[in-house]
Amino acid sequence: MVKIGKVEIAEFPLMLAPMEDVSDPPFRALCKEFGADLMYTEFISTDGLIRHADKSVKKLDIYEDERPIGIQIFGSDFDAMIGSAEIVEAAKPCLLDINYGCPVKKVVCKEAGAGILKNIPKMIALTEAVIKATSLPVTVKTRLGWDESTINIVEVAERLQDIGVQALSIHARTRVQMYKGHSDWSWINKVKDNPRLTIPVFGNGDIDSPQKAWEYKNNYNVDGIMIGRGAIGNPWIFREVKHYFKHQTELAPPDIHERIYAVQKHLKRAIEWKGMVLGLLETRMHYAAYFKGLEGVKEYRARLVNTMDYQEILEILDEMRDKYGNQALGN
Repeated sequence: MVKIGKVEIAEFPLMLAPMEDVSDPPFRALCKEFGADLMYTEFISTDGLIRHADKSVKKLDIYEDERPIGIQIFGSDFDAMIGSAEIVEAAKPCLLDINYGCPVKKVVCKEAGAGILKNIPKMIALTEAVIKATSLPVTVKTRLGWDESTINIVEVAERLQDIGVQALSIHARTRVQMYKGHSDWSWINKVKDNPRLTIPVFGNGDIDSPQKAWEYKNNYNVDGIMIGRGAIGNPWIFREVKHYFKHQTELAPPDIHERIYAVQKHLKRAIEWKGMVLGLLETRMHYAAYFKGLEGVKEYRARLVNTMDYQEILEILDEMRDKYGNQALGN
């Protein structure tokens, strides 16, 4: 059983990566239903939290059926990070995670996210300040380094453990790579090979199939796997990976009925969480992913994204169910 502080997760946990505009409560509910062992919120701006900005505060929403769950924050200002740690603790998650991996320019330019990879002493000091400000287990998600010439993850992992970080998730790319090229999990293996390192280390990057999850589990000595883009429109990936781990056989991909069930549940939870208008608008971006691989879906997708009538959306989904029957869809 993997433990983060006193939080027990699973023997080999599968985690939903924190993703902006994706890993919100409606999507997390589906991932949990289909087998995710640990999930994180979307990353939350510490500057926004201490200003009590509505968008940031709303992201603190977590639900009992999501546990264990962590809240992820990002920032570079000491006072904002410390103040946000206290705000996060009041929301009562199981974990507090710090994002040192986001490569997006508007984050990096403020020396937040992966921007701090150019200033490791500050990363360590900032993390230690957060740890001292909360009783929650603190975890970190980061990248290999800023670029190929500055990969320093083995040293960074050890230093983070030494100040009290309870687990580490590593996206096996540099910041310069963004999300391009191949992730290099051999560096994660080097982190795990460090005899001084005892905290759980989770691998992230390019896991988009049960076979790849099995291969990376066996080849890189990780304590668990974090899945990000491979879960978008495909919350079933957690169930499929667990089945493959147990039986070394593939599950059939979800049919149209299960796809429509997922869309309906996602939409219903989004409306309950943010109200009718925002719920409808924010679910639009997911339709294409849920119905990926379905022949002739373009017409239906256009209709789904061009209506603000909830009942009409349900009627369109009923049409799709009638038309496609039991056709299996590829991922």
